[in-house]
Amino acid sequence: MKVVLLKDVKNTGRAGAVVNCADGHAQNFLIPRGMAALATPANLKQAELRIKQDIDRKELDVKLIQDRLSALSEERIVILKKANEKGHLYDAVDAADIAKATQLPVDAIKIEKPFKELGTFDVPVSLGESFGKLSITIEAE
Repeated sequence: MKVVLLKDVKNTGRAGAVVNCADGHAQNFLIPRGMAALATPANLKQAELRIKQDIDRKELDVKLIQDRLSALSEERIVILKKANEKGHLYDAVDAADIAKATQLPVDAIKIEKPFKELGTFDVPVSLGESFGKLSITIEAE
């Protein structure tokens, strides 16, 4: 039976995909749980529209992040945290803290591990195929 997936289904496919699956699997599992709909012409058209909207949204997100990165390259980004006299932070600075300070999405910030010391650090940023880098300064409160 051909169905259009409405949600990502493990070992079956991504949302918007048209897949062939066993009749029982579709009628007893996918359709009752709202994970799929029959592959009627109307549902196929709706799936194509949803895929196009997702692509447009991703392109817009990438453009907004590129614009934000270019604006941030001219600014000095400072994050204030409590630290001891040796310069070690009591609470590490992770991707969520950087995202909050820079107004970028958390999943776009690609740090290997949280920062645990005072200083200036380069933070790689990427979403999709666009890459960038910004510099943050961590100072004691």
